[in-house]
Amino acid sequence: MNTAPIISKVWSFCTTLRDDGVSYGDYLEQLTYLIFLKMADEYAKPPHNRDVGIPAEFNWQSLKSKRGSDLEGHYITLLRELGTKAGMLGQIFTKAQNKIQDPAKLFRLIDMVDDTEWVTMGANIKGDIYEGLLEKNAEDTKSGAGQYFTPRALIRAMVECVRPEPGTLIADPACGTGGFFLAAYDFITNPANFNLDRNQKAFLKHEAFHGNEIVANTRRLCLMNMFLHNIGEIDGGVSISPNDSLVADSGERFDYVLANPPFGKKSSMSFTNEEGEQETDDLTYNRQDFWATTSNKQLNFVQHIRTMLKTTGRAAVVVPDNVLFEGGAGETIRKKLLDNTDLHTILRLPTGVFYAQGVKANVIFFDNHEASPNPWTKQVWYYDYRTNIHHTLKKNPMRFENLSDFINCYNPQNRHQRKATWDENDAPEGRWRSYSYEEISARDKTSLDIFWLKDESLTDLDNLPEPDELAEEIIENLEAGLNSFREVLAGLSTQ
Repeated sequence: MNTAPIISKVWSFCTTLRDDGVSYGDYLEQLTYLIFLKMADEYAKPPHNRDVGIPAEFNWQSLKSKRGSDLEGHYITLLRELGTKAGMLGQIFTKAQNKIQDPAKLFRLIDMVDDTEWVTMGANIKGDIYEGLLEKNAEDTKSGAGQYFTPRALIRAMVECVRPEPGTLIADPACGTGGFFLAAYDFITNPANFNLDRNQKAFLKHEAFHGNEIVANTRRLCLMNMFLHNIGEIDGGVSISPNDSLVADSGERFDYVLANPPFGKKSSMSFTNEEGEQETDDLTYNRQDFWATTSNKQLNFVQHIRTMLKTTGRAAVVVPDNVLFEGGAGETIRKKLLDNTDLHTILRLPTGVFYAQGVKANVIFFDNHEASPNPWTKQVWYYDYRTNIHHTLKKNPMRFENLSDFINCYNPQNRHQRKATWDENDAPEGRWRSYSYEEISARDKTSLDIFWLKDESLTDLDNLPEPDELAEEIIENLEAGLNSFREVLAGLSTQ
């Protein structure tokens, strides 16, 4: 079944609501509530006959039976009451509010959702529909929703390299809309990779995935996204915690951590001083398991992810450039990471990949190990997919196929048998090469910020991208600069 027409139908109604000031995110939020209620109604009927904890006075039929102001008032009460329930039900409706002020349009949306049998629809179909909506929402750069949506091509490539196995625990301490969980689920359930027995399927559905997401709306989107992809139960517990994962070590340990922690300004908190004025202060996490105390949240996430891993655990983490070169705590953390884990691979990414414009990021891959007097890292392999690479979100987005050469070089089946594509006397244009532990340790501040390819844009005007691609890239960089400037101004205004 082609999901594109359904995505188009569901999303087209948003255009009507935009005239009433309903944003993409608000629309997707309301759609989540209604689809959940409709599926609960379907599960309550034969052959399922399940009670998911929704009182009769607040079920799907109660919405369908009302019109006009009665519908609007009932919907507001329903959202508030269901948010007090336990389990997934309560998490889906936590802090829920009605954003559709026109009762006639609310009724039309209810009618549209009612027109589809969601439970009988295949998980791949309804999951693809919801993922399509999430991606469209992420494209609305003004809302900032893109920061919770990692491009699926990159996620899939990371999962292909790490190759999670059945019966293992997979975590993401800043899981956004759940993209890493879905990609890992698809990889493990792919018959070309594994043939799962009944127990392995049950474990994957109910126990494999664990995450944190502190933003209530994003957490509900994640839970719904996972549920529609056949992860978890409508009347089951919640595997996505609302807690800030950096605050403390939960004590849980995982086989794999796949993550794209939030970028941006340093962690901070607001407080009221003795004069009653609002102030902000850099937020640091004083944890005994951390190698260094810092307010840089990306560096804190790297330390936290290492703590989360079992002694045989493996991690793939998206980090901004500053993690590779920042001094002070950054240098301490890089040295400890090289010594205490096997930091074996770094993928350098171009701009124009993420929905947050101008982001310069990398993926670091490392394996955890037990304590040892000798460094675990022997050499770090780099794949430079940044130099002379031009991507834009609209006209030239990065696709999974663009990373196929990196995956081949990574050699997921046996990464200990890698071959360089770089030779000083033969092919210096190769994107894949390694540096020894000794070479990196001798660098200033133990910097991992390494490039070796010649940037043709600086010397070869004939090889510049097309004008429209250049224009889009310039716009993205300008918007990124403006966003950074706004953050600085916001920080000054609170001082």
